[in-house]
Amino acid sequence: MGAECYLLGRHLWRERGLRLTVFRYHSVHQSAVQVAAQLHGLLSSLQAPQVHLIGHSLGGSIVLTCLERHVMRQPGRVVLLGSPVLGSRSAEYLARWGWGRRVMGRAVADELLCPPARRWDSSRQVGIIAGTCPVGLGELLIRFGEPNDGTVAVSETRLPGATASIELPLTHMGLLWSRAAAREVGNFLAHGRFGL
Repeated sequence: MGAECYLLGRHLWRERGLRLTVFRYHSVHQSAVQVAAQLHGLLSSLQAPQVHLIGHSLGGSIVLTCLERHVMRQPGRVVLLGSPVLGSRSAEYLARWGWGRRVMGRAVADELLCPPARRWDSSRQVGIIAGTCPVGLGELLIRFGEPNDGTVAVSETRLPGATASIELPLTHMGLLWSRAAAREVGNFLAHGRFGL
């Protein structure tokens, strides 16, 4: 994430006193495993007694890959925002076109086109926030026929074994910009549940 997570970081700081450290990665030329290893390197360098992880879209899948492959020494919770952890029909549609697969890159192909069979069995709590305002590129490409955020269907975000989930009337990018979403992120990171 980059500048697009500024509002989320500001809300978390003002409402919960949480400082956001941004992890930027290149999904085009690197595999999901390579990006996850880089994320683990960043997390290992943090001098904090507790580290929470927030991932939006593909970033949430990268977070899971990191935690599945590496041990984190600091405790903390995880929140995934509109992350298609079970694969992405929008990405599958784009991949049908030769240029689409190249534009999406290796990490997307790893995580969204050939997602690993996932079930969360770790003691680290994971909360899922999915959007239900169907405005976005994905809605133009395919007909979801179910609740979605315009890019990712709610069903694509449902990680078996996750601690909690909530749906908010937001678009895919709105999940990063909304004060309501930031409040729910803060609720889960502080208490392990939504809707407080």
